[in-house]
Amino acid sequence: MGRVTIRDVAERAGVSTATVSRALSGARPVSPSVLETVTRAADDLGYSGNGIASALRRSRTDTVGMVVPSIANPFFTALVEGVEHALQQAGRQLFLCSSRSDPDLEAQRLRSLVARQVDGIVISPVHGIRSREALAWATGQLPLVQVDRYVAGVDSDWVGVDDDLALRLVVDHLADSGVTSAAFISSTLTNSSTELRVAGFTEHTARRGIAVRDVLLGEYSIAWGREAMQRLVAAGPLPDAVVCADDLIALGVLQACAAAGVAVPADVLVTGFDDIPYAALSDPPLTTVRQPQDDIAEEAVRLLSAALGPHRAPPARSALAPSLVVRASTGVSASG
Repeated sequence: MGRVTIRDVAERAGVSTATVSRALSGARPVSPSVLETVTRAADDLGYSGNGIASALRRSRTDTVGMVVPSIANPFFTALVEGVEHALQQAGRQLFLCSSRSDPDLEAQRLRSLVARQVDGIVISPVHGIRSREALAWATGQLPLVQVDRYVAGVDSDWVGVDDDLALRLVVDHLADSGVTSAAFISSTLTNSSTELRVAGFTEHTARRGIAVRDVLLGEYSIAWGREAMQRLVAAGPLPDAVVCADDLIALGVLQACAAAGVAVPADVLVTGFDDIPYAALSDPPLTTVRQPQDDIAEEAVRLLSAALGPHRAPPARSALAPSLVVRASTGVSASG
């Protein structure tokens, strides 16, 4: 099939080409049902407007799309809330989409947001490689800011946490606590933040002379944390510490330790990453890396607003400093 035209979309949707133009440009309102029909037809055919939709746009819509891998993960829930609040301050509305950690669904979400004429997009991409084509296309359509994770080779702004510094803080704290061996439990290496956290763990344990007992890769979930810890318990003997790439994994690790009669922190120290609300409520409360989520959200909106201005600056990369919240899971009485 050759290049998809506006006429192809009109035929698929069963409407006139003029209606398709109105629906995709936002120049004049159409009914929600017509907009849905036209958008679905454009998505099905892979129609991007070839720049037509952008050219037809008469004014800003004051809407911003956001795509995150999961709205069930408390880290992304808080990040979305921060972005929504910052946008509200700027007089803009948020359209939220979950990609459910699926690059194909992510690409579909991006096409839909562009078709709906959002002014810009904030996205935490699913995959370092498989997300690239859709992100590169979307970046060619409108301003886009990557948050938390990033896809290399995409010409856009990025803001997130300094993952290397985060692991330096964790490992230095453990080394200063007398740890000489550690295991790392993470997700599979499919995105930038995961890769940087594994690399940071490897580099800083070597720097402090901590022996790496194991690196277990699965997913960001409580269930995987439980399973991975069960493997470490079964393999025995335990390392001095278990470092987790996010708090959900760490909560699963604490559950498995409790079930196996492994005392935390007497038998093993445990650390997390993100400082989700549950981290302070776990038993014992979890030592974890606190991400500056509000600052990340505000910087993402600031970068997007700047990109929407008349003078487009070169893409910026902003790695914000994290902090370490020390609690009882590493042998210190809870500090909140």
